[in-house]
Amino acid sequence: MKIIGFGNALVDVLVPIDDESVLQELRLPKGGMTLIDDQTYSLLHATLSDLPTTRATGGSAANTILALSALYPDTVFVGTVGKDDYGDFFRDLQLRQGIDSRLAYSDACSTGIATTFISPDRERTFATFLGAAALVDADTIPYNSGDLLHIEGYMVQNHDVIEDVLSRAKQTGMTVSYDLASWNIVEQDRDFIRHLVTHYVDIVFANQEEAAAYCQTEDMEVAVAELAKDCPIAVVKLGKHGAVAHCKNDDKAVFVPVTTVGNVVDTTAAGDFFAAGFLYGYATHQPMDKCLGFGHRLAGEVIQVMGTQVTSEQLRKAIGMTNDE
Repeated sequence: MKIIGFGNALVDVLVPIDDESVLQELRLPKGGMTLIDDQTYSLLHATLSDLPTTRATGGSAANTILALSALYPDTVFVGTVGKDDYGDFFRDLQLRQGIDSRLAYSDACSTGIATTFISPDRERTFATFLGAAALVDADTIPYNSGDLLHIEGYMVQNHDVIEDVLSRAKQTGMTVSYDLASWNIVEQDRDFIRHLVTHYVDIVFANQEEAAAYCQTEDMEVAVAELAKDCPIAVVKLGKHGAVAHCKNDDKAVFVPVTTVGNVVDTTAAGDFFAAGFLYGYATHQPMDKCLGFGHRLAGEVIQVMGTQVTSEQLRKAIGMTNDE
């Protein structure tokens, strides 16, 4: 089984902030993702020119594939970048990680940038300029029966493309996993997202805020059960309390508490790395509690660093893999 990620190929520019006034000034909902145009990005870039920043590869599905590549031999990523330094940075890191990087290159647009504000409480807020990432093409995906296609919820901005991709994947006989990605995206497009999950998705990932937005309830027990009615496997991340998975045909959900980690530096990509751990367990036929445990361990590694710069050795060690595996 190949695990194929389809999503926005972005470079994260990480910006630690001392308070949240900048979020208010830029009208960015804390903890959410807001799409911005090139003019707004230019203004934002000028505003942040004097602040310390860190660069890392980004995009939800790309982060998941990045983490998976340390554990699983057959990983593919499909996306679009510009013909620029950021696009080279993105491609080079994927190739170094052994990812089958099937990037398209745009002459018309620059590589997408996700400006990531990290609040004092380590929450992250995204202002995303999609650039070339918005030019993804459904025809670039290798549709093969038996493979797993992982898609990020941020792709929902293009209804026609994402439904075409999911429909073709299901017709081919692929397993589809879908990360809801952001509570505000779910709130803005709830009916269409529910349509996708109900008709095409085999595994859905959500955090508490996304599950609440999808199901319109703060009761997580109710939300998990409702998600499981729409999708064969529903996975809900409960932050510091753990995570729960519910299979559609099972009487009860499986809960696994989170393992306490040391110093939390940045929660960027925690959910993406959690999905990587879970999908690794799923692809290697592990029980649900093991899949959740793998997710916790990978998420626990990435939140202790800035961005996604965790070594393959750290990730393999986290789930108990030896060098021979």
